[in-house]
Amino acid sequence: MSLDAQKQDLKIGIVGAGAMGRGIAQVSVTGGMQVAIFDAADGAAKAAQEFVTSMINRSVEKGRMDRAEADAAISRLTAASSLKDLSDCDLVVEAIVENIAIKQSVFQDLESIVRRDTIITSNTSSIRISSIASVCKHRGRIAGLHFFNPVPLMKLVEVINGTDTTPDVTAALEVIGKRMGRVPVVVKDAPGFLVNLGGRAYTTEALRIVSEGVATPAEVDAIMRDSCGFRMGPFELLDLTGIDVNFPVSQIIYNGYFHDKRLSTYPLHESMMEAGRLGRKTKAGFYDYDEDGTIIRPEIDVPLTATPARRVVLAEPSGALDGLLRDLGVSVVAKDDGVSPILADPVGEDCTALAIRLNLDAKRLVAIDTHTGVYSRATVMTAPGADEGTVLAVMAMLKEVSGGVTRIKDNPGFVAQRIRAMIANLGCEMAQIGIASPEDIDKGMKLGLNYPLGSVELAENMGNRNCLRILEQLQTITGEERYRPSQWLRRRALLNLPIHTPD
Repeated sequence: MSLDAQKQDLKIGIVGAGAMGRGIAQVSVTGGMQVAIFDAADGAAKAAQEFVTSMINRSVEKGRMDRAEADAAISRLTAASSLKDLSDCDLVVEAIVENIAIKQSVFQDLESIVRRDTIITSNTSSIRISSIASVCKHRGRIAGLHFFNPVPLMKLVEVINGTDTTPDVTAALEVIGKRMGRVPVVVKDAPGFLVNLGGRAYTTEALRIVSEGVATPAEVDAIMRDSCGFRMGPFELLDLTGIDVNFPVSQIIYNGYFHDKRLSTYPLHESMMEAGRLGRKTKAGFYDYDEDGTIIRPEIDVPLTATPARRVVLAEPSGALDGLLRDLGVSVVAKDDGVSPILADPVGEDCTALAIRLNLDAKRLVAIDTHTGVYSRATVMTAPGADEGTVLAVMAMLKEVSGGVTRIKDNPGFVAQRIRAMIANLGCEMAQIGIASPEDIDKGMKLGLNYPLGSVELAENMGNRNCLRILEQLQTITGEERYRPSQWLRRRALLNLPIHTPD
Protein backbone atom coordinates (compact mmCIF):
# COMPACT_ATOMS: atom_id res chain seq x y z
CA MET A 1 0.00 0.00 0.00
CA SER A 2 1.60 3.25 -1.14
CA LEU A 3 1.51 6.58 0.67
CA ASP A 4 -0.80 9.35 -0.55
CA ALA A 5 1.70 12.23 -0.59
CA GLN A 6 -1.00 14.76 -1.45
CA LYS A 7 -3.26 14.21 1.55
CA GLN A 8 -3.98 17.32 3.57
CA ASP A 9 -3.20 15.88 7.00
CA LEU A 10 0.19 14.44 6.02
CA LYS A 11 2.40 14.14 9.10
CA ILE A 12 6.19 14.23 9.11
CA GLY A 13 8.41 13.02 11.91
CA ILE A 14 11.91 14.45 12.27
CA VAL A 15 14.62 12.74 14.27
CA GLY A 16 17.33 15.22 15.23
CA ALA A 17 16.72 18.79 16.37
CA GLY A 18 19.95 20.37 15.17
CA ALA A 19 20.27 23.00 12.43
CA MET A 20 19.17 20.63 9.68
CA GLY A 21 16.29 19.11 11.65
CA ARG A 22 15.00 22.57 12.61
CA GLY A 23 15.20 23.75 9.02
CA ILE A 24 13.34 20.70 7.70
CA ALA A 25 10.66 21.25 10.36
CA GLN A 26 10.27 24.88 9.32
CA VAL A 27 9.78 24.22 5.59
CA SER A 28 7.42 21.33 6.41
CA VAL A 29 5.05 23.33 8.61
CA THR A 30 5.10 26.35 6.29
CA GLY A 31 4.29 23.86 3.52
CA GLY A 32 1.08 22.94 5.33
CA MET A 33 2.13 19.63 6.90
CA GLN A 34 2.01 18.44 10.51
CA VAL A 35 5.43 17.90 12.13
CA ALA A 36 6.63 16.12 15.25
CA ILE A 37 10.32 16.66 16.04
CA PHE A 38 12.31 14.40 18.36
CA ASP A 39 15.81 14.54 19.75
CA ALA A 40 17.46 12.21 22.27
CA ALA A 41 18.98 15.18 24.15
CA ASP A 42 16.79 16.53 26.93
CA GLY A 43 15.03 19.74 25.93
CA ALA A 44 16.44 19.79 22.38
CA ALA A 45 13.11 19.12 20.65
CA LYS A 46 11.35 21.83 22.65
CA ALA A 47 14.20 24.28 21.91
CA ALA A 48 13.89 23.45 18.21
CA GLN A 49 10.15 24.13 18.36
CA GLU A 50 10.81 27.52 19.93
CA PHE A 51 13.51 28.31 17.36
CA VAL A 52 11.25 27.49 14.41
CA THR A 53 8.49 29.59 15.98
CA SER A 54 10.88 32.55 16.25
CA MET A 55 11.96 32.17 12.63
CA ILE A 56 8.36 32.09 11.39
CA ASN A 57 7.55 35.15 13.52
CA ARG A 58 10.54 36.91 11.99
CA SER A 59 9.08 36.20 8.53
CA VAL A 60 5.93 38.00 9.62
CA GLU A 61 7.97 40.99 10.85
CA LYS A 62 9.74 41.17 7.49
CA GLY A 63 6.46 41.00 5.60
CA ARG A 64 7.14 37.62 4.02
CA MET A 65 4.18 35.90 5.69
CA ASP A 66 0.89 37.11 7.14
CA ARG A 67 0.00 36.59 10.79
CA ALA A 68 -2.78 34.04 10.27
CA GLU A 69 -0.60 31.92 7.99
CA ALA A 70 2.25 32.06 10.51
CA ASP A 71 0.03 31.07 13.43
CA ALA A 72 -1.31 28.12 11.47
CA ALA A 73 2.22 26.96 10.63
CA ILE A 74 3.36 27.30 14.26
CA SER A 75 0.37 25.25 15.44
CA ARG A 76 1.38 22.37 13.18
CA LEU A 77 4.71 21.79 14.99
CA THR A 78 4.99 19.68 18.15
CA ALA A 79 7.92 18.43 20.20
CA ALA A 80 7.95 14.64 20.62
CA SER A 81 9.11 13.14 23.90
CA SER A 82 10.11 9.78 22.39
CA LEU A 83 10.45 7.97 19.07
CA LYS A 84 7.15 6.27 19.79
CA ASP A 85 5.43 9.62 19.38
CA LEU A 86 6.25 9.30 15.66
CA SER A 87 4.14 6.15 15.26
CA ASP A 88 1.41 7.91 13.27
CA CYS A 89 3.76 9.71 10.88
CA ASP A 90 3.53 9.24 7.11
CA LEU A 91 7.18 10.18 6.58
CA VAL A 92 10.12 10.22 8.97
CA VAL A 93 13.29 12.17 8.19
CA GLU A 94 16.40 11.25 10.18
CA ALA A 95 18.81 14.18 10.60
CA ILE A 96 21.33 13.06 13.22
CA VAL A 97 25.09 12.56 13.46
CA GLU A 98 26.94 11.12 10.42
CA ASN A 99 27.58 7.74 12.02
CA ILE A 100 26.32 4.68 10.19
CA ALA A 101 25.95 2.47 13.28
CA ILE A 102 23.82 5.08 15.07
CA LYS A 103 21.71 5.70 11.97
CA GLN A 104 21.13 1.97 11.46
CA SER A 105 20.02 1.62 15.07
CA VAL A 106 17.53 4.50 14.70
CA PHE A 107 16.13 3.03 11.48
CA GLN A 108 15.62 -0.36 13.13
CA ASP A 109 13.81 1.31 16.02
CA LEU A 110 11.64 3.31 13.64
CA GLU A 111 10.67 0.20 11.69
CA SER A 112 9.28 -1.32 14.88
CA ILE A 113 7.23 1.83 15.59
CA VAL A 114 5.79 3.27 12.37
CA ARG A 115 3.14 1.89 10.00
CA ARG A 116 4.06 -0.43 7.15
CA ASP A 117 3.41 2.31 4.55
CA THR A 118 5.45 4.99 6.37
CA ILE A 119 8.45 6.18 4.36
CA ILE A 120 11.70 6.41 6.33
CA THR A 121 14.44 8.68 4.99
CA SER A 122 17.88 9.94 5.92
CA ASN A 123 19.23 13.46 5.47
CA THR A 124 22.78 12.03 5.28
CA SER A 125 25.25 13.83 3.04
CA SER A 126 27.88 11.11 2.88
CA ILE A 127 26.61 7.65 3.91
CA ARG A 128 25.12 5.28 1.34
CA ILE A 129 21.35 4.91 1.72
CA SER A 130 21.67 1.22 0.86
CA SER A 131 24.13 0.78 3.74
CA ILE A 132 21.64 2.27 6.19
CA ALA A 133 18.79 0.22 4.72
CA SER A 134 20.75 -3.03 4.87
CA VAL A 135 19.65 -3.65 8.49
CA CYS A 136 15.96 -2.97 7.77
CA LYS A 137 13.20 -5.49 6.98
CA HIS A 138 11.30 -3.37 4.46
CA ARG A 139 14.00 -1.72 2.39
CA GLY A 140 11.73 -0.56 -0.40
CA ARG A 141 10.43 2.32 1.73
CA ILE A 142 13.92 3.54 2.70
CA ALA A 143 15.38 6.49 0.76
CA GLY A 144 17.50 9.60 1.14
CA LEU A 145 16.03 13.07 1.48
CA HIS A 146 19.10 15.31 1.52
CA PHE A 147 18.55 19.00 2.23
CA PHE A 148 21.12 21.79 2.14
CA ASN A 149 22.03 24.23 4.88
CA PRO A 150 20.38 26.62 5.62
CA VAL A 151 17.29 24.62 4.66
CA PRO A 152 14.78 27.51 4.44
CA LEU A 153 17.04 29.38 2.00
CA MET A 154 18.39 26.48 -0.09
CA LYS A 155 15.67 25.36 -2.48
CA LEU A 156 17.19 22.04 -3.53
CA VAL A 157 16.47 18.62 -2.03
CA GLU A 158 18.07 15.40 -3.30
CA VAL A 159 15.71 12.41 -3.39
CA ILE A 160 18.14 9.51 -3.22
CA ASN A 161 17.15 6.05 -4.39
CA GLY A 162 18.71 3.19 -2.46
CA THR A 163 19.21 -0.13 -4.22
CA ASP A 164 15.75 -1.32 -3.12
CA THR A 165 13.80 1.96 -3.00
CA THR A 166 10.49 1.49 -4.84
CA PRO A 167 9.32 3.89 -7.56
CA ASP A 168 6.19 4.87 -5.60
CA VAL A 169 8.36 5.97 -2.66
CA THR A 170 10.51 8.11 -4.97
CA ALA A 171 7.41 9.66 -6.54
CA ALA A 172 5.90 10.39 -3.11
CA LEU A 173 9.09 12.09 -1.92
CA GLU A 174 9.17 14.30 -5.01
CA VAL A 175 5.64 15.46 -4.22
CA ILE A 176 6.44 16.06 -0.55
CA GLY A 177 9.61 17.95 -1.48
CA LYS A 178 7.54 20.28 -3.64
CA ARG A 179 5.00 20.74 -0.84
CA MET A 180 7.93 21.87 1.32
CA GLY A 181 8.71 24.53 -1.25
CA ARG A 182 11.86 22.71 -2.40
CA VAL A 183 12.96 21.66 -5.88
CA PRO A 184 13.51 17.87 -5.84
CA VAL A 185 16.08 16.08 -7.98
CA VAL A 186 16.14 12.29 -8.14
CA VAL A 187 19.62 10.91 -7.49
CA LYS A 188 21.35 7.54 -7.58
CA ASP A 189 22.82 6.19 -4.32
CA ALA A 190 26.53 6.79 -4.88
CA PRO A 191 29.44 8.52 -3.08
CA GLY A 192 28.68 12.23 -2.77
CA PHE A 193 25.24 11.78 -4.34
CA LEU A 194 24.80 14.67 -6.83
CA VAL A 195 25.89 18.02 -5.43
CA ASN A 196 28.82 16.89 -3.28
CA LEU A 197 30.15 14.82 -6.19
CA GLY A 198 29.54 17.46 -8.85
CA GLY A 199 31.20 20.16 -6.76
CA ARG A 200 34.58 18.40 -6.63
CA ALA A 201 35.93 19.68 -9.96
CA TYR A 202 35.71 23.40 -9.18
CA THR A 203 37.95 23.30 -6.13
CA THR A 204 40.26 20.39 -6.91
CA GLU A 205 41.27 21.74 -10.32
CA ALA A 206 41.89 25.16 -8.78
CA LEU A 207 44.14 23.48 -6.19
CA ARG A 208 46.06 21.82 -9.03
CA ILE A 209 46.51 25.13 -10.84
CA VAL A 210 47.88 26.89 -7.76
CA SER A 211 50.09 23.94 -6.83
CA GLU A 212 51.63 24.05 -10.31
CA GLY A 213 52.54 27.71 -9.78
CA VAL A 214 50.30 28.90 -12.60
CA ALA A 215 48.51 31.54 -10.51
CA THR A 216 47.81 32.48 -6.89
CA PRO A 217 44.54 31.64 -5.08
CA ALA A 218 43.44 35.29 -5.30
CA GLU A 219 44.16 35.40 -9.03
CA VAL A 220 42.25 32.18 -9.69
CA ASP A 221 39.30 33.45 -7.65
CA ALA A 222 39.25 36.77 -9.51
CA ILE A 223 39.24 35.01 -12.89
CA MET A 224 36.41 32.66 -11.93
CA ARG A 225 34.32 35.45 -10.40
CA ASP A 226 34.92 38.22 -12.92
CA SER A 227 35.24 36.23 -16.14
CA CYS A 228 32.98 33.24 -15.47
CA GLY A 229 30.20 34.55 -13.24
CA PHE A 230 30.76 32.38 -10.16
CA ARG A 231 29.58 34.08 -6.96
CA MET A 232 32.66 32.88 -5.10
CA GLY A 233 36.07 31.79 -6.31
CA PRO A 234 37.12 28.21 -5.48
CA PHE A 235 39.49 29.28 -2.68
CA GLU A 236 36.92 31.58 -1.10
CA LEU A 237 34.55 28.61 -1.18
CA LEU A 238 37.10 26.24 0.38
CA ASP A 239 37.70 28.72 3.18
CA LEU A 240 33.97 29.25 3.74
CA THR A 241 33.03 25.56 4.02
CA GLY A 242 36.14 24.76 6.06
CA ILE A 243 39.13 22.76 4.90
CA ASP A 244 38.54 20.28 7.74
CA VAL A 245 35.19 19.58 6.04
CA ASN A 246 35.97 19.69 2.32
CA PHE A 247 39.25 17.75 2.41
CA PRO A 248 37.75 14.65 4.12
CA VAL A 249 34.70 14.79 1.82
CA SER A 250 37.01 14.94 -1.21
CA GLN A 251 38.85 11.86 0.06
CA ILE A 252 35.61 9.95 0.76
CA ILE A 253 34.39 10.58 -2.79
CA TYR A 254 37.79 9.80 -4.35
CA ASN A 255 38.00 6.51 -2.45
CA GLY A 256 34.34 5.76 -3.16
CA TYR A 257 35.00 5.94 -6.89
CA PHE A 258 38.06 3.69 -6.57
CA HIS A 259 40.61 6.43 -7.14
CA ASP A 260 39.30 7.87 -10.39
CA LYS A 261 41.95 10.56 -10.98
CA ARG A 262 39.31 12.99 -12.22
CA LEU A 263 38.16 13.21 -8.60
CA SER A 264 41.53 13.49 -6.87
CA THR A 265 42.47 16.52 -4.82
CA TYR A 266 46.06 17.74 -4.30
CA PRO A 267 48.58 17.59 -1.41
CA LEU A 268 48.15 21.34 -0.87
CA HIS A 269 44.60 20.62 0.32
CA GLU A 270 45.80 18.25 3.05
CA SER A 271 48.72 20.53 3.95
CA MET A 272 46.33 23.35 4.74
CA MET A 273 44.30 21.10 7.03
CA GLU A 274 47.41 19.77 8.79
CA ALA A 275 48.61 23.35 9.32
CA GLY A 276 45.32 24.26 10.98
CA ARG A 277 44.54 26.86 8.32
CA LEU A 278 40.94 25.76 8.04
CA GLY A 279 39.49 28.91 6.54
CA ARG A 280 37.15 31.55 7.88
CA LYS A 281 36.46 29.63 11.10
CA THR A 282 40.13 29.93 12.13
CA LYS A 283 40.60 33.35 10.49
CA ALA A 284 43.31 31.78 8.34
CA GLY A 285 42.99 29.61 5.27
CA PHE A 286 43.94 30.41 1.70
CA TYR A 287 43.14 33.95 2.82
CA ASP A 288 43.61 35.77 6.11
CA TYR A 289 40.60 37.31 7.87
CA ASP A 290 40.20 40.23 10.24
CA GLU A 291 38.55 39.97 13.65
CA ASP A 292 35.00 40.16 12.33
CA GLY A 293 35.69 37.48 9.72
CA THR A 294 36.05 39.80 6.72
CA ILE A 295 38.41 38.47 4.09
CA ILE A 296 41.70 40.35 3.63
CA ARG A 297 42.25 40.36 -0.12
CA PRO A 298 45.76 40.73 -1.53
CA GLU A 299 46.17 43.22 -4.37
CA ILE A 300 46.38 41.36 -7.68
CA ASP A 301 46.05 44.17 -10.23
CA VAL A 302 49.41 45.91 -10.62
CA PRO A 303 49.64 49.38 -12.21
CA LEU A 304 50.37 49.16 -15.92
CA THR A 305 52.56 52.06 -17.05
CA ALA A 306 53.91 50.55 -20.28
CA THR A 307 52.94 52.06 -23.64
CA PRO A 308 50.03 49.99 -25.02
CA ALA A 309 50.80 47.87 -28.08
CA ARG A 310 49.41 49.36 -31.30
CA ARG A 311 50.69 46.86 -33.88
CA VAL A 312 50.43 43.10 -33.45
CA VAL A 313 50.81 39.87 -35.37
CA LEU A 314 48.19 37.08 -35.16
CA ALA A 315 49.60 33.59 -34.66
CA GLU A 316 46.50 32.11 -36.28
CA PRO A 317 43.25 33.50 -37.70
CA SER A 318 40.91 34.44 -34.85
CA GLY A 319 37.53 36.12 -35.14
CA ALA A 320 37.51 36.89 -31.42
CA LEU A 321 40.91 38.63 -31.57
CA ASP A 322 39.95 40.47 -34.78
CA GLY A 323 36.91 41.97 -33.03
CA LEU A 324 38.86 42.85 -29.89
CA LEU A 325 41.65 44.55 -31.83
CA ARG A 326 39.14 46.56 -33.88
CA ASP A 327 37.57 47.79 -30.62
CA LEU A 328 41.01 48.82 -29.42
CA GLY A 329 42.08 50.45 -32.68
CA VAL A 330 45.10 48.15 -32.91
CA SER A 331 46.59 47.30 -36.32
CA VAL A 332 47.24 43.70 -37.36
CA VAL A 333 50.49 43.28 -39.28
CA ALA A 334 49.94 40.99 -42.24
CA LYS A 335 53.48 39.56 -42.09
CA ASP A 336 55.59 39.10 -38.95
CA ASP A 337 57.92 42.09 -38.70
CA GLY A 338 60.08 40.44 -36.04
CA VAL A 339 59.21 43.15 -33.49
CA SER A 340 55.48 43.29 -32.82
CA PRO A 341 53.77 41.11 -30.17
CA ILE A 342 52.40 37.84 -31.51
CA LEU A 343 48.87 37.27 -30.17
CA ALA A 344 46.94 34.01 -29.96
CA ASP A 345 43.81 32.68 -28.24
CA PRO A 346 44.48 28.94 -28.00
CA VAL A 347 41.94 26.33 -26.98
CA GLY A 348 43.55 23.97 -24.48
CA GLU A 349 47.13 24.56 -25.65
CA ASP A 350 49.88 26.29 -23.71
CA CYS A 351 52.18 28.86 -25.31
CA THR A 352 55.06 26.41 -25.50
CA ALA A 353 53.06 23.86 -27.53
CA LEU A 354 51.64 26.63 -29.73
CA ALA A 355 55.06 28.15 -30.44
CA ILE A 356 56.50 24.78 -31.43
CA ARG A 357 53.50 23.83 -33.58
CA LEU A 358 53.54 27.11 -35.54
CA ASN A 359 57.30 27.80 -35.35
CA LEU A 360 56.74 31.14 -33.60
CA ASP A 361 59.08 33.40 -31.65
CA ALA A 362 58.06 32.32 -28.16
CA LYS A 363 59.58 35.46 -26.61
CA ARG A 364 57.00 37.68 -28.34
CA LEU A 365 54.06 35.29 -28.04
CA VAL A 366 51.23 36.37 -25.71
CA ALA A 367 48.12 34.22 -25.40
CA ILE A 368 44.80 35.86 -24.46
CA ASP A 369 41.84 33.84 -23.20
CA THR A 370 38.95 35.16 -25.28
CA HIS A 371 36.57 32.31 -24.46
CA THR A 372 35.14 33.96 -21.35
CA GLY A 373 35.63 37.49 -22.66
CA VAL A 374 38.17 40.12 -21.70
CA TYR A 375 36.01 43.06 -20.68
CA SER A 376 35.39 42.11 -17.03
CA ARG A 377 38.82 40.54 -16.61
CA ALA A 378 41.41 39.54 -19.19
CA THR A 379 43.83 36.64 -18.69
CA VAL A 380 47.16 36.55 -20.52
CA MET A 381 49.72 33.77 -20.63
CA THR A 382 53.30 33.55 -21.89
CA ALA A 383 55.94 30.89 -22.41
CA PRO A 384 59.09 30.78 -20.24
CA GLY A 385 61.62 33.40 -21.35
CA ALA A 386 59.01 35.83 -22.69
CA ASP A 387 60.11 39.40 -23.40
CA GLU A 388 58.86 41.47 -20.47
CA GLY A 389 58.36 44.66 -22.45
CA THR A 390 56.23 42.87 -25.03
CA VAL A 391 54.03 41.27 -22.36
CA LEU A 392 53.50 44.53 -20.49
CA ALA A 393 52.61 46.35 -23.72
CA VAL A 394 49.90 43.79 -24.46
CA MET A 395 48.61 43.96 -20.87
CA ALA A 396 48.46 47.79 -21.08
CA MET A 397 46.57 47.46 -24.36
CA LEU A 398 43.98 45.15 -22.78
CA LYS A 399 43.62 47.37 -19.72
CA GLU A 400 42.08 50.02 -21.96
CA VAL A 401 38.92 47.91 -22.23
CA SER A 402 39.18 45.47 -19.32
CA GLY A 403 38.27 45.78 -15.64
CA GLY A 404 41.48 43.94 -14.78
CA VAL A 405 44.31 41.99 -16.43
CA THR A 406 45.72 38.85 -14.82
CA ARG A 407 48.97 37.35 -16.03
CA ILE A 408 49.49 33.63 -15.44
CA LYS A 409 52.33 31.24 -16.18
CA ASP A 410 52.32 28.92 -19.18
CA ASN A 411 49.55 26.37 -18.77
CA PRO A 412 47.34 24.32 -21.09
CA GLY A 413 43.82 25.72 -20.87
CA PHE A 414 44.63 28.98 -19.05
CA VAL A 415 42.60 28.99 -15.77
CA ALA A 416 38.99 29.46 -16.84
CA GLN A 417 39.09 26.98 -19.74
CA ARG A 418 40.68 24.36 -17.57
CA ILE A 419 38.37 24.65 -14.54
CA ARG A 420 35.20 25.01 -16.60
CA ALA A 421 36.10 22.01 -18.78
CA MET A 422 36.67 19.88 -15.68
CA ILE A 423 33.32 20.93 -14.20
CA ALA A 424 31.57 20.12 -17.48
CA ASN A 425 33.40 16.81 -17.86
CA LEU A 426 32.38 15.69 -14.38
CA GLY A 427 28.78 16.70 -15.07
CA CYS A 428 28.81 14.69 -18.29
CA GLU A 429 30.35 11.69 -16.50
CA MET A 430 27.60 11.88 -13.87
CA ALA A 431 25.04 11.73 -16.69
CA GLN A 432 26.95 8.82 -18.26
CA ILE A 433 26.87 6.69 -15.09
CA GLY A 434 23.29 7.64 -14.25
CA ILE A 435 23.77 9.66 -11.07
CA ALA A 436 20.76 11.71 -12.23
CA SER A 437 19.25 12.95 -15.46
CA PRO A 438 21.31 15.65 -17.24
CA GLU A 439 18.55 18.15 -16.50
CA ASP A 440 18.53 17.29 -12.77
CA ILE A 441 22.32 17.48 -12.64
CA ASP A 442 22.14 21.02 -14.01
CA LYS A 443 19.33 21.91 -11.61
CA GLY A 444 21.29 20.51 -8.68
CA MET A 445 24.47 22.42 -9.42
CA LYS A 446 22.68 25.74 -9.88
CA LEU A 447 20.43 25.43 -6.83
CA GLY A 448 22.80 23.50 -4.56
CA LEU A 449 26.02 25.38 -5.33
CA ASN A 450 24.85 28.61 -6.98
CA TYR A 451 26.78 27.84 -10.18
CA PRO A 452 26.00 30.25 -13.03
CA LEU A 453 25.35 27.26 -15.28
CA GLY A 454 24.68 23.59 -14.66
CA SER A 455 27.70 21.37 -15.16
CA VAL A 456 26.22 19.52 -18.17
CA GLU A 457 24.92 22.62 -19.93
CA LEU A 458 28.29 24.27 -19.29
CA ALA A 459 29.80 21.97 -21.94
CA GLU A 460 27.36 23.33 -24.52
CA ASN A 461 27.99 26.88 -23.35
CA MET A 462 31.71 26.36 -24.00
CA GLY A 463 30.98 24.52 -27.23
CA ASN A 464 30.96 20.74 -26.93
CA ARG A 465 33.88 20.36 -29.31
CA ASN A 466 35.86 23.14 -27.64
CA CYS A 467 35.29 21.48 -24.26
CA LEU A 468 36.42 18.12 -25.62
CA ARG A 469 39.48 19.72 -27.26
CA ILE A 470 40.54 21.41 -24.02
CA LEU A 471 40.41 18.09 -22.17
CA GLU A 472 42.24 16.23 -24.95
CA GLN A 473 44.97 18.88 -25.03
CA LEU A 474 45.31 18.77 -21.23
CA GLN A 475 45.58 14.99 -21.31
CA THR A 476 48.10 15.03 -24.17
CA ILE A 477 50.31 17.80 -22.77
CA THR A 478 50.28 16.66 -19.13
CA GLY A 479 50.05 12.92 -19.77
CA GLU A 480 47.52 12.72 -16.93
CA GLU A 481 44.53 10.38 -16.80
CA ARG A 482 42.83 13.10 -14.76
CA TYR A 483 41.77 14.84 -17.97
CA ARG A 484 40.18 11.79 -19.61
CA PRO A 485 37.05 13.02 -21.42
CA SER A 486 33.71 11.52 -20.48
CA GLN A 487 32.22 9.38 -23.22
CA TRP A 488 28.96 11.29 -22.81
CA LEU A 489 30.79 14.48 -23.86
CA ARG A 490 32.95 12.81 -26.50
CA ARG A 491 30.08 11.20 -28.39
CA ARG A 492 27.88 14.29 -28.44
CA ALA A 493 30.78 16.54 -29.43
CA LEU A 494 31.86 14.28 -32.31
CA LEU A 495 28.29 13.74 -33.51
CA ASN A 496 27.48 17.45 -33.13
CA LEU A 497 24.49 16.69 -30.90
CA PRO A 498 23.02 18.81 -28.08
CA ILE A 499 24.68 17.87 -24.78
CA HIS A 500 21.40 16.75 -23.18
CA THR A 501 20.66 14.23 -25.96
CA PRO A 502 19.72 10.95 -24.20
CA ASP A 503 21.40 7.63 -25.01
